[in-house]
Amino acid sequence: MKTFCISLLLIGYIHLVQAQVTITDPGRVVERNVEYRANSKIDQGINKGLNKVEEGVMGIFKKKDKSKPAQPSQQTDNSTTNSGNNAPASQAGGSVNTAPGNDGSADPKTTATLKSYSKFDFVPGEKVMVVEDFMQDAIGDFPDKWNSTGSGEIVSLDGKTGHWLMVNKQGEYLPEFINSLPDNFTLQFDLAANETFSFYSSYFWINLVSMTNPAKEFTHWGRFPQSTEGVRIGLHPQNAGGPEAGLTEFLTYSKGEQILKNETGLYPFFAKTRNVVKVAMWRQKQRLRVYVNEAKVWDIPRAFQTGVTYNGVVLSTADMHKEEDRYYISNIRLAVGAPDTRNKLITEGKFVTNGILFDTNSDKIKPESYGTLKDIANVLTENANVNVRIIGHTDSDGDDASNMALSKKRAAAVKAELSTTFGIATDRMETDGKGESQPAGLNTTLEGKANNRRVEFIKL
Repeated sequence: MKTFCISLLLIGYIHLVQAQVTITDPGRVVERNVEYRANSKIDQGINKGLNKVEEGVMGIFKKKDKSKPAQPSQQTDNSTTNSGNNAPASQAGGSVNTAPGNDGSADPKTTATLKSYSKFDFVPGEKVMVVEDFMQDAIGDFPDKWNSTGSGEIVSLDGKTGHWLMVNKQGEYLPEFINSLPDNFTLQFDLAANETFSFYSSYFWINLVSMTNPAKEFTHWGRFPQSTEGVRIGLHPQNAGGPEAGLTEFLTYSKGEQILKNETGLYPFFAKTRNVVKVAMWRQKQRLRVYVNEAKVWDIPRAFQTGVTYNGVVLSTADMHKEEDRYYISNIRLAVGAPDTRNKLITEGKFVTNGILFDTNSDKIKPESYGTLKDIANVLTENANVNVRIIGHTDSDGDDASNMALSKKRAAAVKAELSTTFGIATDRMETDGKGESQPAGLNTTLEGKANNRRVEFIKL
C-alpha cells in the first residue's frame, strides 16, 4: 500500500509540472530534451481527483520543476501579430512550454476565447507606426536600434516563434526609434518571465516619458527615477504570498515630483503558471488604461499632464534577487490615432482597422480582437438602417492566390462573429477579400505589412 501511494504521488507531481509554462536558461535545454523523451512515455490521462495529492507533493519534492518543452509551431505568412518571419525556436534562449492558459486566459486550465475577453474594451490605434520583433538582430547580440545602461541579448524561446530581448540585470533600455507619444496612442507587447521568478527581484517598468536629450535622460528612469515628466507602470510576476498573482504599480511624475502612486495585485501574470502575457496600454489625452491579457489592471483618468510633450518609452529593471531571474519582451507595436469608428463609418462611409487579429495563415479570430469587434457592433446596433461590406486584406507574404482566398475567409469570419457574438443580422453584411492587391503601406517594412493586414467596413 505504501508503494502504491508513493507511485500515485509521483504521477501527480509529473502531471503538475507538465501543466506549467516554463522558461529555462540556455544551458539547460539539452538536459530538458532528455527529460522530455523520458517523461513522454508516462500516461497523461491522470484523473482530476489527484489535485489534492499534487498539493501535498509540493511539500515533499523540493527539486526545481523540469517540464516538457513544447515543439515550436511552424508559422507561415500573413500573421496579424508579426511580419511572417518564421524562425524556429533556438536553444539560445531557453524553453517555453505553451501549456493551456498561457494564451490570454485567466484560468491556466482553459484556453482563451472571445467570450473570456468579454470585458476587454481595448481598441488599437488607427495607424501602426512601430513594429519591433527583433528579427533583424542576431541571436546573442544586443538589438541594434536600442540603447542601454545594462546588459541584454536577443534569444529565441522553445515553443515561441521569433526573437525576444532578454533582460536579466539592472539597467535602462531605450528603443531609439520611438520619438513621439501623441495624445492618442496604443502600445502593445508580449512579456515573459521565468517560472521561478523571485518576489525579491525587480519589477519590469515601462516608462512613458518626456525627454529633451533622450541619449542622456533615458538613464534617469531606473530604479530611483530622477525625472521631470513621465508615467511609470511596473509589472511583476510574483506576489509575496497568498493568491496566485503578481503585482503591478502605477506612478506619475510631474515637475520633478511624484504626484500619483498605487500598487495592487496582478492576477493575469503569475510566474509559476501564467508567465507569458500580452500587455496593452492605451492613452487618450490624460487618461491611461493598461491591460494584461484580458484584464484591465489600470484606468487612470489624469495619468498624463496637460501641456507636456511625451516622446519616449524607457524600459527598466533593478537588481535580480536570483541569478536565473529574467524578463523577456517581444512583438512591440505602437499605433497612433483615435479609431473613431462611429464617425468614420457613418459620416465618412468607411472604417479601416488593424485591431481584428487572426491566427497565422488562418481565419480564426484571436480573442484580443473583442474590443474592436464590440466597437463596430455597437455602431451597427445603434444605426440599424446601416448595412456594410466587410473586406479582408493581407500583406504580400505568400502567393497571390492564397492571400486572396485567405482575405475572403477572414472577412467571412468577421461577419460570422458579428452575427453570433453580437447579434448583427447577417443580411446587413456582405463580404469580400482583396488579398495583397490594395496595399495601404510598403510591404518592405514591418510597419507597412502591419498596416496592410487590415479589415475594411464600407457603408452600403
